Amino acid sequence: MPLDRIDIAILEALQKDGRIPNAALAEKVGLSQSACSRRLDNLEKSGTIRGYHARLSNAALGHQMTAIVHISLSGQFEKTLSDFEAAIKRCPNVLSCHLMSGEYDYILRIAAKDLVDYERIHKEWLSAMPHVTKINSSFALREIVDRTAVGMKPELA
Repeated sequence: MPLDRIDIAILEALQKDGRIPNAALAEKVGLSQSACSRRLDNLEKSGTIRGYHARLSNAALGHQMTAIVHISLSGQFEKTLSDFEAAIKRCPNVLSCHLMSGEYDYILRIAAKDLVDYERIHKEWLSAMPHVTKINSSFALREIVDRTAVGMKPELA
């Protein structure tokens, strides 16, 4: 289902403030409260809105280090991929994991307290993952962009 300009306005408002009350959201996008609520329900049911959460500061929680980790597996067989993916989902320090094309099979973003903590994560988790043959770790020096919102334009037919 294509998004119209009202859907886009709702999504943009929610990306800026996920806790905006329905009445304020309805006013912002020019709808009645009931129409806005129906649109919001439809966006949630369609999977366009996947959930709501609080955005936490890793640094404030004691995780001062971000590691970008490239993983190579022993093969691209379905069982190999599914075994690795099931295991990586259990690692609490993994912030994101993506199956990739190119040289490496997966790229991970990992939060660690410091280098000693990352060594623990590497030893207890990453090295113990099934089918892993190569781990390449890099450490972020400074975060420049970390968006949760993407700019949107309505697709008007």
